Amino acid sequence: MKIRFDKMHGCGNDYVYVNGADCAELTREERSVLAVKLSDRHFGIGSDGLIFINPSKNYDFEMEMFNADGTRAEMCGNGIRCVAKYVYDHGMTDKEVFVVESMGVPHELQVTVQDGEVCAVKVDMGEPILEPVNIPVTSDKERFVDELIRVKDKEFKVTCVSMGNPHAVLFDSPELVNEYGPDFECHAIFPKRTNTEFVEIIDDENVRMRVYERGTGETLACGTGCSAVVVACVLNGKTGRNINVHVLGGVVNVNWAEDDHVYMTGPATRVFTGEIETDNLLGTEGIR
Repeated sequence: MKIRFDKMHGCGNDYVYVNGADCAELTREERSVLAVKLSDRHFGIGSDGLIFINPSKNYDFEMEMFNADGTRAEMCGNGIRCVAKYVYDHGMTDKEVFVVESMGVPHELQVTVQDGEVCAVKVDMGEPILEPVNIPVTSDKERFVDELIRVKDKEFKVTCVSMGNPHAVLFDSPELVNEYGPDFECHAIFPKRTNTEFVEIIDDENVRMRVYERGTGETLACGTGCSAVVVACVLNGKTGRNINVHVLGGVVNVNWAEDDHVYMTGPATRVFTGEIETDNLLGTEGIR
């Protein structure tokens, strides 16, 4: 079976996007294997994961996301912005405000259109989850804010937030991301592993962040991570509520609004399109 794909990115956080209606017969296991094969940067297309854009019974569309290691992910802020670009640019909707669900959770998207194509998207990321049992992080605290965690040879003060997926935010050198990120991801205190953000405060409206994503490794950006960073900054009294988060791939604006919802705005970019042959679960000979 041949299916069309778009390679897209939000601030360098790149995924392969497929219209799920074109490959509805693929099983969950096959989609997971496909994610691993296509994400490989030497023998595949190269990406941080694979996203299927499916019909939805209750909303406009569904985002079905797989990490580069084949695990299913609950949410991706950069990924869902590109979903918005995909469906609008491909004529699957003519709405400029619509709703996409991810793992059953709806997110309202508002697109900015330039010359007939989407160039930026505002995402309602919803309310942050702060109760440890729901993040999840193992703790008897009401909130896990500025708590000590020892990783390898170092103690970090960590704030944990879920934006539909778990995040551990620490205000330490972003250059430590690859030295400590893998151990944070699999630390025993995180029963479902975690994404980890290493944050440097620039001023009241700007921070610099590098992220180690669960199931992928360091990426150039992470939309849910940027959102979690802003929540952690406010909870620790380090910034205001409207922040430009500077990541390796660009800048994402995040506002933790008075309605308690987090709103993220950033670019969505198409890199190229192509066609893949899936008969052999996408051996490299199936990519062209």
